[in-house]
Amino acid sequence: MHAPSPRPASFSAPGPLRGSIAVPGDKSISHRALMFSALAIGESRVEGLLTGEDVLATAAALRAMGAQIERGEDDVWRIHGVGVGGLLQPEGALDMGNSGTSTRLLMGLVASHAITATFTGDASLSKRPMNRVIEPLSLMGADVTATPGARGGTLPLMLRGISPAVPIDYRLPVASAQVKSAVLLAGLNTPGITRVIEPVATRDHSERMLRGFGAELDVEQGADGARIISIRGEAELRPQHIVVPGDPSSAAFPAVAALLVPGSEVTIANVGLNPTRAALFDVLRMMGGDIQFANPREVGGEPVADIVVRHSALKGIETPVDTVASMVDEYPILFVAAALAEGRTVARGLEELRVKESDRIAVMAEGLRAIGARVEELEDGLIIDGTGGDPLPGGATIAARLDHRIAMSFAVAGLVSRAAVTIDDMGPVATSFPGFTRLMGELGAVAA
Repeated sequence: MHAPSPRPASFSAPGPLRGSIAVPGDKSISHRALMFSALAIGESRVEGLLTGEDVLATAAALRAMGAQIERGEDDVWRIHGVGVGGLLQPEGALDMGNSGTSTRLLMGLVASHAITATFTGDASLSKRPMNRVIEPLSLMGADVTATPGARGGTLPLMLRGISPAVPIDYRLPVASAQVKSAVLLAGLNTPGITRVIEPVATRDHSERMLRGFGAELDVEQGADGARIISIRGEAELRPQHIVVPGDPSSAAFPAVAALLVPGSEVTIANVGLNPTRAALFDVLRMMGGDIQFANPREVGGEPVADIVVRHSALKGIETPVDTVASMVDEYPILFVAAALAEGRTVARGLEELRVKESDRIAVMAEGLRAIGARVEELEDGLIIDGTGGDPLPGGATIAARLDHRIAMSFAVAGLVSRAAVTIDDMGPVATSFPGFTRLMGELGAVAA
């Protein structure tokens, strides 16, 4: 199987960005909607599901383990689940593509079933550490064989699940919604109560949605302020009708573009604003960004609003360390905003960015320097001295390292650069934001 050919592109803004768009469905919620529906008995319906490659990898893996998943002509997905404990032995390896979320959460699902699954992925995913999930799942009784000799436990790996698994109390050593969710999913089919202790709150889509499907799940606050999430195993999940809101991580790119391109005013409709996900918008407001939330409402237990963004003169800040977990995927585009702000932005506490689809600290520092930004790389973040709103020089080709968020961040940087900024490959953007180029075009950006 040959890797797809690179798709280089550059983006420019001949004038202000204006208009109203809707970004694709939330990736985190889309993954979980498919997984939990596959464990319910009966038909669940999901509207607004993200059809990016990462979510399609989740759907394919669940089909391989017995769930019936169909996308209707009305764009409503219908899932007939197998019930908790009902996953079947897949006949072949489960190809996770570029999706760390698919891999880690599905490892949790498989761990408490008496089946064996081999997980594979693309070159980028195969470098990402899985030991953080392997450790708690091994404590529950699963047996995992990762790539010999590789650091951090990497793909391809083989996971032999066990039923019944052993309930555990597990304190997260790193803030990770994926590890938390993997343990909770393993706990669904484990007798007794499985607990995850979370010192730093991470996105809580799993907790909200598991409750919606009928799982017995409780959240308490420990004496030390940690969240203690308890799930009672051998659950019976009820099918649901889910409407997936727009992904705030995707909305971040047109939002920052509107803040930076003079004269712009952009509305991004129907965006999920779960407080464990949407800290970027708070930080941009701290920098002076004109960002309003219109028509706030609740859809399926998730807060949703339309985001109205106007061009603003941004000021550098020291980003609050306590927001890292709730905007970890948005730092690459925040770095672009900082490069155009007035004064210095200091962002620390970002060690997790070094083990994403790429080393996002190093890759962003390298790329921003190449287009003329003043950047100092730290072990755990970046210091950026902004231009005060003046365009960046540009004039470079950026190696995005197969990382969708790096590619989109430099596409936005190109809108506020004097000379073209070429991204070496926009292909990976399809993993999370299919239609990115088209929607930016609707606002007035030009891709070449």
